[in-house]
Order: sequence, then C-alpha cells, then structure tokens
Amino acid sequence: MPFNLKPVSFEEVEGWAGDDHTAAFSAFLRSCHADPGLPHANAAIDLGDRVDRGMARDFFQSRFTPHVAAECGPGLVTGYYEPEIEGSSVRSETFKVPVYRRPPDLITLAPDAERARFNDRITGMRATADGEAPYHTRADIWAGALAGRGLELLYVTDQVELFYMQVQGSGLVWLAEGGTVRLTYDGKNGHPYTSIGALLLQRGEIAPEAMSMAAVKAWLRADQARGRALMEENRSYVFFRALDEDEARDGPLGAQGVALTPGRSLAVDTEYHRLGMPVFVTADGLATEHREPFRRLMIAQDVGSAIRGPQRGDIFWGTGEAAGAKAGCTSHSARFFVLLPKH
Repeated sequence: MPFNLKPVSFEEVEGWAGDDHTAAFSAFLRSCHADPGLPHANAAIDLGDRVDRGMARDFFQSRFTPHVAAECGPGLVTGYYEPEIEGSSVRSETFKVPVYRRPPDLITLAPDAERARFNDRITGMRATADGEAPYHTRADIWAGALAGRGLELLYVTDQVELFYMQVQGSGLVWLAEGGTVRLTYDGKNGHPYTSIGALLLQRGEIAPEAMSMAAVKAWLRADQARGRALMEENRSYVFFRALDEDEARDGPLGAQGVALTPGRSLAVDTEYHRLGMPVFVTADGLATEHREPFRRLMIAQDVGSAIRGPQRGDIFWGTGEAAGAKAGCTSHSARFFVLLPKH
C-alpha cells in the first residue's frame, strides 16, 4: 500500500495542546529503555521521571514533527485488553481446557513483529517424514494434536475464554490454588488469523449496530457445538509463556517487550511504523473516560495479526472486565499523526 507522509504543524493536530503529554512521555520512556537506538531516546532517559506536562510537551514539540498519510482515506482504530480469567495448574472437571506453551517443533518463517504483513499465508511449519508441512490448525490442536507432549502451561474453564485470551495476546490468570500468573504471547501456529466477528456480520448472525465482543461471546455460548465450529474457522492458534515476577510487575508485555500502558500503548503494523515511536490519534466517535473526543499521543509498542496498514491502530485499554467492555466497543474512524524526528 502506498504510504506518503506529509509534514504538518502541531497547531494542525486537533487536541494536541490539551493532551496530557506526561502520560505519553512515561510510555515513551519505557520504549527508550528497551530500544536506546530510538530517536532522542538518550535525551528522554536523561530527563527520566522529572518532567511535568509542559516539559513533556516541549520535549515532543522540539524534537519531532507530526506527519499525516497523504492521499489516504480515514483510518480505523480498535481496542484490545488483558483478560482476567480463572485457571488452574492442575487439570480437573472444572479446568479441563489446556493452555499450551510454544512447541519445540514449531518452525516460524516470518518475524512475529511482522505477523500482520504475512497474515495472508502460512508461516508455521513442522518437520514430518515427508518433509515440512503446515503446523497443526486450531481444529487439529483442539482435537488433541498436542496432547501428551507436556506442553500444558495450565488449564482454563472453556474454549471461549481461551479463544479470547489468544485473540488479545495475553491474560492474567487467577489460579484456583491461589495466586496469579500473567501469560504473554509466545508465537502462533502460522495459520492466517480470521475474525469471527467479521464472519458473523457477513452471515447476518449479528447486526452491525449490535456488534460487540460481549455479543459474540453470547452467540458462541448459546450453542456449544456451533460456537466451537465457528472458532475453528479461525485456524490461527496462539501459544503462551508465563512471565516471571519481575516481568509481570507492571502489566502485560507488548511486542517491543515493554509493559503496556492503558490508553497510551498502540498496536501498529510494523511494515509502516517503527515500534517505540509516538503517534497522535484522533477519533471523533470514541470518547475518553471524561466523555471527551479521543485525542491522545500514544506510543507504538505492540502488533497484532489483524492490525494491517498505515492507517490502522489498536488501543490497549488495560486489564479486566471494564477494559474488556471498552475494547469490545472500540471500532472508530481515526486519523493518525506520526511523529518523526526533526534531525
């Protein structure tokens, strides 16, 4: 897709002056520590946490120039979150759906950070007696293709909870035996991701005005066999790893390897955007917690198989049910102002 950027002034970025640039700077600082090669990373690290709103705004204004995609129509912004679900490290009648770690025989042919770019082809293989073959699909794995190999991280209650944790790419699991474990994305089977919400819309099962994550979950649970069949049409299957205590302390990790900041971390297509860079997002139809139109400086810190194109973004809303409700209703036209370094 052609992607020509045109510089604009900060005065042309609607909502720029009224944003809380300190919150954006804090998220940017995390990216700078992860990638000191980012433009102006050293200057941000030198400032550290000693910035107020004016200093943070001046930092971005003095060092970056906003750009818009020329000759492109409106973009699209959606939302995602970290689910909180119940689980157990021991299989039982209540917790019987396994969550798998990455299998050692999975051969990944494309960088995970660029998985949106390669979502139209198979990028996961396994060795067989006849040579390499596509890795097991979701249906294969749910039918037992990985059973008995010691790959179970833990167990959850049903396939719907697992499915949505895989779509979101992370999960905070409350263990029946006490405590929590934070799971993070650790690769996929390499089959293209298919949106089951889009399938339901195409088939007229849910009206556009009624579409939400809650509506899709209700549809899946209304008929278990029907729901499983639909989920299996998404042949993509995500594997997880458990974060250690230090990694898990500040929240789920994005593709850049830094903890995500609710309302400030953005998933992007890395074919067009570098992880760690600032992007100002405006979405008239999306309201903030203060019921104002969404105008916010965000940091590109994550990716997703469905996040494809220069005018596409996915807002991380946080952890838990409230964040999930917000994410499930976020799908709005948006403009993206990419901040590129002046020097």
